[in-house]
Amino acid sequence: MATVKELKATARPKSGKGAARAERRAGRVPGVIYGNNQPPLPISVDDRELRQRILAGRFLTTLVDIDLEGKKHRVIPRDFHLDPVKDFPIHVDFMRLGQGATIRISVPLHIVKAETSPGVKRGGTVNIVAHAIELECSVENIPQFIEADVGQLEIGYSLHLSDVKLPTGVKALTREDATLVTIVPPSGYAEEQKAAAAAAAGAAAPGAAPAAAAPAAGAAAPAAGAAPAAAAKAPAGGDKKK
Repeated sequence: MATVKELKATARPKSGKGAARAERRAGRVPGVIYGNNQPPLPISVDDRELRQRILAGRFLTTLVDIDLEGKKHRVIPRDFHLDPVKDFPIHVDFMRLGQGATIRISVPLHIVKAETSPGVKRGGTVNIVAHAIELECSVENIPQFIEADVGQLEIGYSLHLSDVKLPTGVKALTREDATLVTIVPPSGYAEEQKAAAAAAAGAAAPGAAPAAAAPAAGAAAPAAGAAPAAAAKAPAGGDKKK
């Protein structure tokens, strides 16, 4: 069951840029509730509380019951805008949800068991290719995150969407062969692998000439200018002086 948070809101009688600026000066953030075949409903929420919700994380995947003057609206945040300079929220959109409604949502990917990965133990690094997965599910069954177990990955291996177990009733909208995580080799790993492969191939090559044997221990090395072997004939005629 998805977690549901509560948030108080106030109806905005006026819309437009001037009214929105007035709300911000009063410490409130203008927003709107839309969807479920009902007309848009302009609202405003407390700036400090909204900022805390956004900074806490998972804001766009959390169900919210908005208390609007005593009436509750089950919604999910769909978007928010931040000031490009001061980085505080200036507008927020909520989508109204009917009972049993199905929603498409982007859910974050959580990496687990990285410390037990044989590739990581050998110096590899976990490279997250996809930080979130697009899912379709009922509003009552929204997962807060999807776990990616990399505990068995070696260097150069990857984890795909088809390797991940999704909760019951949750359908992935991303293709099954999509790569989620890879184990990247450390610096110099490719050169080491090539050198090891070349050495192994040289040792196993058929007909390889054996290395020259070193002289036996205690054997005398041939002296420089050694006399010819006994079988060699002396020069004919000699070299006597007359």
